[in-house]
Amino acid sequence: MFFKSRTHTCGELREVNIGENVILNGWVDTRRDLGGLIFIDLRDRYGITQVVFEPNFNKEAHENAGNLRGEFVISVEGKVRKRPEGTENSSLATGQIDVMVSKLVILNEAKTPPFSVKDEIDTSEDVRLKYRYLDLRRPKMQQNILMRHKMYQLVRRYFDQNNFVEVETPVLMKSTPEGARDYLVPSRLHKGKFYALPQSPQQYKQLLMVSGLDRYFQIVKCFRDEDLRADRQPEFTQIDVEMSFIDQENIFEMVEGLMKILFKEILNKELKTPLPRLTFDEALEKYGSDKPDLRFDLEMVTLNHVFEKTSFKVFQDHINNKGIITGLLAPGCGEYTRNQLDVITDYVKKLGAGGLIWMRVKDNDLEAPIAKFLTEDEKKNLINSMNAKAGDLIFIVSGSKLKALSIMGSLRLEMARRLNLIKSDSEPKLLWVTDFPLLEWDEQTKRYYAMHHPFTSPRLEDIELMESDPSKVRARAYDLVLNGSEIAGGSIRIHNADLQAKMFKALGISDEEAEHKFGFLMNAFKYGAPPHGGIAFGFDRLAMIFANENSIRDVIAFPKTASAVSLMDDSPSTVDEAQLKELHIKIR
Repeated sequence: MFFKSRTHTCGELREVNIGENVILNGWVDTRRDLGGLIFIDLRDRYGITQVVFEPNFNKEAHENAGNLRGEFVISVEGKVRKRPEGTENSSLATGQIDVMVSKLVILNEAKTPPFSVKDEIDTSEDVRLKYRYLDLRRPKMQQNILMRHKMYQLVRRYFDQNNFVEVETPVLMKSTPEGARDYLVPSRLHKGKFYALPQSPQQYKQLLMVSGLDRYFQIVKCFRDEDLRADRQPEFTQIDVEMSFIDQENIFEMVEGLMKILFKEILNKELKTPLPRLTFDEALEKYGSDKPDLRFDLEMVTLNHVFEKTSFKVFQDHINNKGIITGLLAPGCGEYTRNQLDVITDYVKKLGAGGLIWMRVKDNDLEAPIAKFLTEDEKKNLINSMNAKAGDLIFIVSGSKLKALSIMGSLRLEMARRLNLIKSDSEPKLLWVTDFPLLEWDEQTKRYYAMHHPFTSPRLEDIELMESDPSKVRARAYDLVLNGSEIAGGSIRIHNADLQAKMFKALGISDEEAEHKFGFLMNAFKYGAPPHGGIAFGFDRLAMIFANENSIRDVIAFPKTASAVSLMDDSPSTVDEAQLKELHIKIR
């Protein structure tokens, strides 16, 4: 089976090539037999070229073409010609020409694939993942992988131009579980001991700052043994960044510079900077989320001031208990039927709400089950506060602050879907969310956990609260949010051993535990650690949004399923008993 290397790709030939003798290699995309003529759409990752087999042009090639089927791998040699008038294909870049074939070599035959290698297919994701090598032949999947490649190159070029050093950090490290579960790797040489796969290179990049490498970045694999969903995988990719002798503004400026380039080169959009910013508290009160989607309005309004003297007991109780009353305006929804309102009420109840109050806005009045409990002033002030007009619908949720705001935030997204406010061509919306709480209380374990990680610096003016009122301490932390998804998160780090000890104490980590888990980092801080901070991008999630996909599995070459299984190569799998014995492991 002799074949010659291609002279052109299947996406390359144009009218300027008419008359040339060319060689193309690729896969049979479609085959059309019109009796005397056989037309083949020949495909590679660069595009499609129509090749023609005609018995009068070359009888042998035409006879061999009768054996061709979809996904056969072939090589053809022939002459480029202009397509006959009326047969041009404007949807193809090569649609003005075709190739009259004088020689055909079948390089490999192919079984009938389990699904068509087309973009629009009605095939389950499990089947696509089992035959991922076929799925990756589809043009859309190849575009996603090529886009991801381009993003890699742009990121590396940008950071290199800004004096960052790319440093590879260890994949086998010490287990320091804080948050998600570690993936553990048993040591053959050290019986009963384990490495962990890194959840992130957090401690190593801080050590690089201590080492004097003041600007570090890495496109790095990370691993977390956690329950999965559409935008999570057990192994995922980060753009990891750390800088010394900087403050938060330096981080923002550097990140916004990168985002401007990615928006321009990937989306062909001009990103205006500086980006808008919201504090954690502002984001929750206005949008019910610390990762708000700003592609549509529907801004929530806190209504405590409207009902501060109310006689309506539900509102009165929540105000007295330092809770919140939050409202959402659904414009033009005043004619919703009782059945529609019951469906929405059931929706918020499933999220944990005690109930949902709705009010139809009429001319200078409100129609609602609770209207009789409200004074005329309260109704008037409510309409004014919500900026409501006749024909609108007002929703109100009340309760403990975080819970009520979160529920209303979910309802905000649900109403945006119902009102079709998010279009496929909606302008992407980026923003910073800042001033997160440093710690969050867990009711089950009765202890505080770091909202980001235990090396996040508190705001300096809040340090005195770490012992007296830890819940009020704000972090020097920030998230970058795109279209309602967190795509990056970071913080200014603690670089002082004494402050780090205070943080461990607030987290309930004893001196012994801190020494065991983080002793090497604490020791490093004693030898002159510079002020430093950084950020880490969820690269897969960013690529997913740029590719306009709904799952990160569609921008990863060989992903796992939602249950962390690779259907293609059947991993995880059992291993040989001898391997287990060598690793001092026994399966019970």
